[in-house]
Amino acid sequence: MSLSFEHAQRVAIIGGGPGGYDAALAAAQLGADVTLVERSGVGGSAVITDVVPSKTLIATADAAVAIAGASDLGVQLFARGGDGKPLKPEIAINLGAVNRRLLALARQQSDDMRASLVEAGVRIISGHGRLEGRNSVVVSTGAGGTDFDRVEADTLVVSVGASPRRLPNAMPDGERILSWTQLYDMTTLPEHLIVVGSGVTGAEFASAYMNLGSKVTLVSSRDQVLPGEDADAAAVLEKVFKRGGMTLLSKARADRVENIGDGVRVTLSDGRTVEGSHCLMAVGSIPNTAGIGLEDAGVEMTASGNIRVNRVARTSVPNIYAAGDCTTFVPLASVASMQGRMAIFHALGDVVIPLEHRRIAANIFTAPEIATVGYQERDIASGAVNAVVRKLPLAANPRAKMMGIKDGFVKILANKGSGTVVGGVIVGPRASDMIYPIAIAVERRLTVDQVSRVFTVYPSLSGSITDAMRAMHVVESDGGDEN
Repeated sequence: MSLSFEHAQRVAIIGGGPGGYDAALAAAQLGADVTLVERSGVGGSAVITDVVPSKTLIATADAAVAIAGASDLGVQLFARGGDGKPLKPEIAINLGAVNRRLLALARQQSDDMRASLVEAGVRIISGHGRLEGRNSVVVSTGAGGTDFDRVEADTLVVSVGASPRRLPNAMPDGERILSWTQLYDMTTLPEHLIVVGSGVTGAEFASAYMNLGSKVTLVSSRDQVLPGEDADAAAVLEKVFKRGGMTLLSKARADRVENIGDGVRVTLSDGRTVEGSHCLMAVGSIPNTAGIGLEDAGVEMTASGNIRVNRVARTSVPNIYAAGDCTTFVPLASVASMQGRMAIFHALGDVVIPLEHRRIAANIFTAPEIATVGYQERDIASGAVNAVVRKLPLAANPRAKMMGIKDGFVKILANKGSGTVVGGVIVGPRASDMIYPIAIAVERRLTVDQVSRVFTVYPSLSGSITDAMRAMHVVESDGGDEN
């Protein structure tokens, strides 16, 4: 489909990550003249140094866990020694090979995305872009940024992403003290990895390296891992971490991290010290918005440098939009993609449905995974929604029993009286896939009865979703509260 314009609308996009990529494709599809400026490669850090490589690493860790746990299902791996007697082999991780593979996959994904843009007719300029006024982008190209190109546009989309936050007393050096973008240079597993930060990034890498065989210590400044996430989900993850041998230091703030030659020393605010072979700093990110002309163009930003956007990704300047982690919206690749498309649809006059936080499905790629959508239990406590909860342990599911799954649950939130599904949490393997039917229910405002009437395969993990919905039938009949 393309819209009819007297003259082709000119769209310039700074940043080729998920937001910029989808904005470019959508604009080309609608018949615009599109230019994308990207300094590191199509896909941005999400594809090249963040989401794609990290989730590939996690998939490798999942494979290691599956092999290690196969004996619980009666599958045993043995080799025979010189005397003909069976030997139980050890699982070995070739981290150099793992990292080469994941970086190659990231580059391949970037190349595929570039090919899609070229096929769609998007002009791609490699270089560092900055706004000059409200209708121009100046791109520094060539060695040292000595050459310049200028792009005039009717609509601008800024999708410049974010970078790992750096602390003055714990600066990454690429050797012992690492940001998450520097992990992939390692050729051997860290003997003892100290992870500072227990948010999504810290928890994911702590989980992955524990399952790959490293000793892991997780330093959390809060009471539990994943502050702000579902408390029951965080409790399950903590139990799994401790069972796997991870050391959890809660209410512990890192004041200083030092490279001591053959390892690292982390000094906590209470004076305690922890020593390990490597330290991963996972203390959040900062938007890449400095020095790209946003203030001069009149774009309103927060004190942290994030671009203020509304629900259709529009900034305070009518023809300038922004998408992704550089904005004030939820920092997820899927959200960035949606914002990029939405910005173009709104700018070019196509149909657009504003984003709502409650419709966003998110996943944390730990083992087990944690997926959420819609309202959560804390929203009930705050009075934001009048809902009831049903939680079923995944271990009660017949397919989970067959697969040897012991941890996890399905949790459904539904409005009292109407039974409309307003939220959900899934903790378990492939929760990122299993959350989809609940996300549809939230998006389409389906009731628990409507969802429960949909057939699920028996046996299947998704059957737990149906079971939870069926168990909430009482919600519609008498409004009873079930917890």
